[in-house]
Amino acid sequence: MKTTGSILRSQPGTFETAELELDEPRQNELLIRLVASGLCHSDDHAATGDMPTRHLPMCGGHEGSGVVEQVGPNTRGFEVGDHVVMTFLPACGRCLWCARGMQQLCDQGAYSLTGARIDDQSSYRMSLDGEPVGQQLGVSTFSQYTTVNVMSAYKVPKEVPLKPLCLLGCAAGTGWGAAVNAAEVTPGDVVIVMGVGGVGMSAVQGAAAAGAASVIVVDPVPYKREAAKQFGATDTFETLDEATEAARAVTNGQGADSTIVTIGVVTGDHISGALESIRKGGTVAMTGMGKSEEPMQITTNALMYPMMQKRLQGVIFGNWSPFNSVPTLLHAYTSGLLKLDEMMTKSYTIDQVAKGYEDMHAGDTVRGWIDYES
Repeated sequence: MKTTGSILRSQPGTFETAELELDEPRQNELLIRLVASGLCHSDDHAATGDMPTRHLPMCGGHEGSGVVEQVGPNTRGFEVGDHVVMTFLPACGRCLWCARGMQQLCDQGAYSLTGARIDDQSSYRMSLDGEPVGQQLGVSTFSQYTTVNVMSAYKVPKEVPLKPLCLLGCAAGTGWGAAVNAAEVTPGDVVIVMGVGGVGMSAVQGAAAAGAASVIVVDPVPYKREAAKQFGATDTFETLDEATEAARAVTNGQGADSTIVTIGVVTGDHISGALESIRKGGTVAMTGMGKSEEPMQITTNALMYPMMQKRLQGVIFGNWSPFNSVPTLLHAYTSGLLKLDEMMTKSYTIDQVAKGYEDMHAGDTVRGWIDYES
């Protein structure tokens, strides 16, 4: 069948609209009609070339929700009409990492950037003028229709509004998990969140829900600093130096218990500054991405001297299984604890993906998103 998608032809490059051919689903695959897709900064990293893509052209998008239109032959657990959230990390349920409950590190993730089918690296589900088109992280939610493996889809209740659930595929799970799992925020903690786009705002909500006494936001954009207050921020500052001073003021000079780095483009200076902002025994949880070969310079004693025992923790999808995070955060959303609708600040059509990223860079949105039903 044909579908309209937003593709990259080069790196660096700009997302542009194209009419694509889409395969019907094979066994263990689903054909999904998209209803919404978030415009995550990770896809902009693909456009700038900061995140190398192994196959071009590539149809972008990895944060989406939709309705099952067709189920592949001999595929169990799904039927036409099911509502699903796409998870950009596949989970096989059988490898060592899945067996340990760490599905975010599933061995199948090694194929997520190839653009090809997980189970057949010579085969692509999308094509343009007879040439293969890669799928971003195996899902390509920047398309009216997409075909995905069941390892990348989670079924959600039909009675819950489907559009805001697109954020469960990346932003909400990554940010909330960064606070609760990676930073291990506990009641009474002092937490700094650096950068409040979709992931950062979710980290603010996770820290607040975990009982943090102070959730200190750092962002250069006044609009985002003001918006952060409705998500649980207690203090907001333009610079990390100001935030660090505020954290020390309420901790007898010690510093924050944790600093969560959710900046769109991370540099080595951001990491060294985050390490300076935390107390001894504190944690820096790093979710943001930089250039693929961006150097990071910290002193050899930065983590331990003098008697500091600091921790620098990498974060993948909030360090929890997507098949755990989606139902957990779904319940948080329906209970009123997680705000999703409020994070979706501006909608776009499939033809406006490039414009959406221009607005993101200008600081005009918390989370831009594609509304396929507008």
